[in-house]
Amino acid sequence: MVVKYLDLKICDEDGNEMPAGSRGEIIVRGENVMKGYWKNEKATSETIRNGWLNTGDMGYVDNDGFLYVLGRFKSLLISDDGEKYSPEGIEETITDRSRYIDQFMLYNNQSKYTSALLVPNREALLRWAKNQNISLSDKKGQEGALIEIESVIGQYREGGIYGDLFPSRWLPSAIAILDEPFNIDNALLNSTGKMARAKIIERHKDKIDYLYTPEAKHIVNPRNIDAIKKVLNIT
Repeated sequence: MVVKYLDLKICDEDGNEMPAGSRGEIIVRGENVMKGYWKNEKATSETIRNGWLNTGDMGYVDNDGFLYVLGRFKSLLISDDGEKYSPEGIEETITDRSRYIDQFMLYNNQSKYTSALLVPNREALLRWAKNQNISLSDKKGQEGALIEIESVIGQYREGGIYGDLFPSRWLPSAIAILDEPFNIDNALLNSTGKMARAKIIERHKDKIDYLYTPEAKHIVNPRNIDAIKKVLNIT
């Protein structure tokens, strides 16, 4: 429930208040809301309008008055028909449940399908190869490692063991393997450990563009082969 002495409304992109059950930006007003940013009038004017704080969070209020927060607007996936979805739940679930994936970021900016940037776990892949008696020095072994990574995502598709967790349109149809993790030193993680999405997108723009080509739809492609070799320290 919304706390006492706090006014709250859900607004669309034009600032119009929306009815219960409708998704939009969470806007709040009250004595516990800040007056503005210290010595930053521009940021204040962008965030606080007519006494209302624009939180930047997407959510809705149900008919019983309970507030549901769905995620940050800046991180939302946006399909080609304008539908929006928060990716954090998918990213965290897949990363937490897979020993092969260290980091995972979904991307969709009004595209025909969702794609992903993926940082694999080197040690887990080495153990997998040893248990399967597979040589990762061979191209077949490298291809096998990529297919094993993709099989993790397949568990969340229709017919998979977790196929009822997430809408299929927000699962990646193309995956780019990265040989460099997101961290604070390269500014791809912020000070709280969250992915700096805008910086990741800027840094890997060429890979994201490639993900929307026919060749990239198959995880076994020349770029991913090169990347997995670097991850595994194979020359």
